[in-house]
Amino acid sequence: MDIEQKQSELIDQFVKQASSNSPNSPAIVSVIVDATSHPSLFAFSEILALPNVLQLEASENSAYLDMLRLFAHGTWSDYKSNADRLPKLTPDQILKLKQLTVLTLAETFKVLPYDQLMQELDVTNVRELEDFLINECMYAGIVRGKLDQLRRCFEVQFAAGRDLRPGQLGSMIHTLSNWLSTSENLLVSIQEKIRWADSMSEVDKKHRKEVEEKVEEVKKSLFKSLLYGTGFWLQKRISEKTMYNYEICTYITAPCFFTVGIYWSTSLTYFVAEVTPCKQADIDFRGHEEICSESGGVMDYEEDRIRPKRRRHPIS
Repeated sequence: MDIEQKQSELIDQFVKQASSNSPNSPAIVSVIVDATSHPSLFAFSEILALPNVLQLEASENSAYLDMLRLFAHGTWSDYKSNADRLPKLTPDQILKLKQLTVLTLAETFKVLPYDQLMQELDVTNVRELEDFLINECMYAGIVRGKLDQLRRCFEVQFAAGRDLRPGQLGSMIHTLSNWLSTSENLLVSIQEKIRWADSMSEVDKKHRKEVEEKVEEVKKSLFKSLLYGTGFWLQKRISEKTMYNYEICTYITAPCFFTVGIYWSTSLTYFVAEVTPCKQADIDFRGHEEICSESGGVMDYEEDRIRPKRRRHPIS
């Protein structure tokens, strides 16, 4: 059973007991003492709000009403300051009030120095303080945290809530209103960032599209210059690493249509041009053609210059 459900059941139990007794009855005082001594009850505002309990203000048992208010909103230091006009506390009530003191401190600070805790709880040494925090607070489920012996502090990770003090509700509403306003401003800022990111994305897409269009225009321009140009060399070269070893050079003197295919490999980049004349073209073979007898590859140009030229018969 979790602490919230157990608290709810205990509150209902003590509310029924207090409601069934008159303000002048000793039984209602007994209910207050039992409620403030119970090891699992840490909320008292429901009992404090009962009409017959509030009527103790004008009775001889008004000190018990003050004691109930102390357990609802006060601390151990508050009891020491007003001990002369409050009933003497039992050991269970003293333990309960010290537990509630830790909850009050944890509401305000998330890091509680050992020196502050020892002063508030009347503890004389660190070992006693750590035993109290572990055995009476963390094992009871009212707080969770980390004991830092090096820094001599208790780091609060969770603390159960206490009863709301008079005027505390207005402060909580003010705090929540500020939080809501901050959240709304943050939401507006996030929405502006989203709109800015969307606009930048559109600009980037537009720029990328323009770049792609420019690239396509350049490709088309280069293709047209190759397709309709005249007076240039078309060379077909195969690497020595392939199974073919030859070189053919042809000079085009007349306009012609041809198809250019570009092939890529890991060893080299080369062009293959297939010439397809659509009308009679005047093709003049100039230069010479060397057919190499070596199986190692195409003869180098420098080697070609020092060899004597063989006479060739004119083309008829």
